[in-house]
Amino acid sequence: MDSLRLIDQWPVPNAAAVVVRRDGTVAGTHGPLGRAFPLASVTKPLTAYAALVAYEEGVFELDDPAGPDGSTVRHLLAHTSGLAFDEHRVMAAPGTRRMYSNAGFEVLGDTIARAAGMPFASYLREAVLQPLGMTGTALPGSPGAGAVSTAEDLGRFAAEVQAPRLLHPSSVALATREVSFPGLRGVLPGYGLQDPNDWGLGFEIRGHKSPHWTGSRSAPTTFGHFGQSGTFLWFDPGAGAACAVLTDRDFGPWAQPLWPALTDAVLSELAGGV
Repeated sequence: MDSLRLIDQWPVPNAAAVVVRRDGTVAGTHGPLGRAFPLASVTKPLTAYAALVAYEEGVFELDDPAGPDGSTVRHLLAHTSGLAFDEHRVMAAPGTRRMYSNAGFEVLGDTIARAAGMPFASYLREAVLQPLGMTGTALPGSPGAGAVSTAEDLGRFAAEVQAPRLLHPSSVALATREVSFPGLRGVLPGYGLQDPNDWGLGFEIRGHKSPHWTGSRSAPTTFGHFGQSGTFLWFDPGAGAACAVLTDRDFGPWAQPLWPALTDAVLSELAGGV
């Protein structure tokens, strides 16, 4: 795709990208597809997918207690458990505020590990990575931000989410299309207070947030995640495609104009506009 050449103008040492259509075909690629990059918070959709596999396998129910008093697996996935960003400290009653929390995903990983009787990294590998052939992906760190992966592997994951084989489509819809605990305000890291700050289960739902890391052409139904390591993964159901970009420069002011511009160019090309 010509639009992906915009990445060559980015102030990053290395970058890789893939665009995958709803039918699983690759629309375009850029850079070293097999190079492993730290995902930072793009880890969370992988963890969430493993949690949904555990739910479908009967390992736990989404409304089983997990985390602080009154919190459930669903609260942890939707960033409404009340746990602080990077501390296992309660800041609010469950379900009352959208508080983005790496700590919540660490509790989620521990919950799955106890219920499944194996380390969470092993469960993720057996439930998601191996079935999808994601051989370049591993979780050496936190379930919230500690995975490494390749653009090639995220392309496989993007195909799965758009046409699921590991999960029932209703579970994917619950995570990506239905707002969990609607109407809650909250801070989107790097972009400030959003009202509402819509999330599904492990996936951010774009809605009408502004400013945002996706593009002006992105549909409100767009969902995905970005990471502080300079990574993002979005799915635009209206365009029938997903895009993953991995870089080795941490997210910062450099990315705020360039990511939306790339997204708009990709969506324009997919629509036949370039």
